[in-house]
Amino acid sequence: FKFAENNFIMHFAEKYINLISESIEKYKFEETPFELYQPINYIIANGGKRLRPMLTLMAADAFGGDINTAIKPALAIEFFHNFTLIHDDIMDDAPLRRGKPTIHAIHGINTGILSGDALLIKSYQFFEDLEPVLFKKCIHLFSDTGAKICEGQQMDMNFEKRDDVSFDEYIQMITYKTGVLSAAALKIGAFIAECSEQDAEALYQFGIHLGIAFQMMDDYLDVFGNQGDFGKKQAGDICENKKTVLYLTALEKADEKQKKELQNWYSQKAESQEKIDAVSKIFLDTKADEITLKLVQEHHDKAQKYLNQTSLIAEKKESFLALADYLLKRNI
Repeated sequence: FKFAENNFIMHFAEKYINLISESIEKYKFEETPFELYQPINYIIANGGKRLRPMLTLMAADAFGGDINTAIKPALAIEFFHNFTLIHDDIMDDAPLRRGKPTIHAIHGINTGILSGDALLIKSYQFFEDLEPVLFKKCIHLFSDTGAKICEGQQMDMNFEKRDDVSFDEYIQMITYKTGVLSAAALKIGAFIAECSEQDAEALYQFGIHLGIAFQMMDDYLDVFGNQGDFGKKQAGDICENKKTVLYLTALEKADEKQKKELQNWYSQKAESQEKIDAVSKIFLDTKADEITLKLVQEHHDKAQKYLNQTSLIAEKKESFLALADYLLKRNI
């Protein structure tokens, strides 16, 4: 994992990471009331990997666009992503985000909601410097992406109360919840570089499958990852009865006894270690963990297939391939 991370950062991502960090500091929110904007600065400063704004800069740069023009739209993607995290944490009653207390845990639910709303509005304002035609293209995609993310979140919530979720429904849900924002980040970068529609769409599909692989890996790491590195409550998906790829795969592969036990645990909202241990054992016994990692690899391969459909020369594809490899191997 460390090799994949260091290889990606040292050879491809360092300039983008530095530019994003400098720009976040430059555009730090200094407005009042302090109680509204301080929580926003808090979550953005906590960072995370900042992959999505990096995708926008990488796409613009790879296709010969002006990276300076792409900076504020890239930040818009990051602000929007953090807005969704603030509200997700409230809905999940999550105590931690990136290993630190969540905004609502510190400031209360009302401030969490309001700060999230303000951050959403700010994300739209960061497109305003674009030329009118480009602005319209980017905002159309950005708004459509936002609507899909809301639809995906509602599907995820609906699934907690259903015991008949299909694998196809799960794929649609994670595509909307996770895939479309990565894809939009890339396509907005491509728009800024004024590349062809074919290239922009191929890069979008690369982002979709990269996002699906990323979410499946998140499902896996939630249960089997190093929680110190992952920065979230262990097995939160099990406690919340999330219908993840692990759950759906285990249900499909389970014998009648295992299936009954799994469904019984998922019929109750419990955060006990007993539940976590019992469900984790079923995941292992049915080899849902191994199958999940294979599915991650499949979508990684699909992403690479779409990247190869672009007109980018091999040298320009290297950074995207290194990113995909880094995401595939993180924290295993």
